[in-house]
Amino acid sequence: MQRRDFVKILFAASALVLVPIRAFAAMWNSPAFESTKLNSALSGLGISEIKESKQITIIAPDKAENGAVVQIEVKSEIANSESFAILVENNPTPLIAHFVFGEGADPYIVTRIKMAETSDVQAIIKVGNQYFSAKKRVEVLENGCG
Repeated sequence: MQRRDFVKILFAASALVLVPIRAFAAMWNSPAFESTKLNSALSGLGISEIKESKQITIIAPDKAENGAVVQIEVKSEIANSESFAILVENNPTPLIAHFVFGEGADPYIVTRIKMAETSDVQAIIKVGNQYFSAKKRVEVLENGCG
């Protein structure tokens, strides 16, 4: 009888884990992340007009030895930054990441990305209904998306 109780508890616990995963999957922006063109990815994110900003800092290497692992940092000094989108135009799917910040969060991220070839890394910051961006050129010496 104990074995059956254990299986019931295990099944109930696994159901509790799957509920948040399903909720996350419902929020996943498939059109934007699956786009193979930069403009399609931007459309999927609902971005039409972007203004360049010097208040966005992208720290990335000028030359990446291996495109499979390129560390980048993005920081926004724009008040009320709500989200970051990171795009690499020459990748098979340009939208690399999309981060949404809670109120009062520090608009700063550090992540590692894959790059197929030399390209600009573009960070787009959402503030209210406006979008601001900055770019940093990264030369890839060895392909990372093969």
